[in-house]
Amino acid sequence: MKKYFFAALLIVSVQMVQAQTWPQGVQFIESKMNDSTTVQGNLADGKIIDDLSWASSSSNACFTGLQFTQYMGHHVFYGTSIKPQSVIKIYVTAENKEEEVNIYGYMMGEGEMKMVPKLNSCITCEADYKRSRPMKFKKSSDVREIEFRNPTKKTYNIIIGVAAPKGVTERKFSLMLKTT
Repeated sequence: MKKYFFAALLIVSVQMVQAQTWPQGVQFIESKMNDSTTVQGNLADGKIIDDLSWASSSSNACFTGLQFTQYMGHHVFYGTSIKPQSVIKIYVTAENKEEEVNIYGYMMGEGEMKMVPKLNSCITCEADYKRSRPMKFKKSSDVREIEFRNPTKKTYNIIIGVAAPKGVTERKFSLMLKTT
């Protein structure tokens, strides 16, 4: 019995240390292999990012300046790690399906913890937002999704930003991470 207690204590301690290494304002979400994790959030807990130029820089290539208005509301941040030889799909849905929420995420090395707007570069950046016109090969839906693939033998950090269009500072949403 003691052996199980100490094993559980060690796991919780490692998770707490890992969660504490993330920058202030970033909520850690543990990604579990072949499983999904869902958290509830509210943009009221976030803040406006005034400078979005990082997103359209060629070293990040997250979204273009034409989409800046889609990300001018409050931003809420989450962090996770992608394990070697895995894929993480990340989905965000507004609690009220008539309301809009958008998502972006960027992958960095395991020891890196850069935050926007001071993101000079990243390994990859993905974004999804409501489009004004249909997109080829993409079905229109109220779910926003991004995906990261890690074919290497290294672990990488991912920062996830949930945001809304200009003027939106409060909106409830559900964020799901699915790892395979």
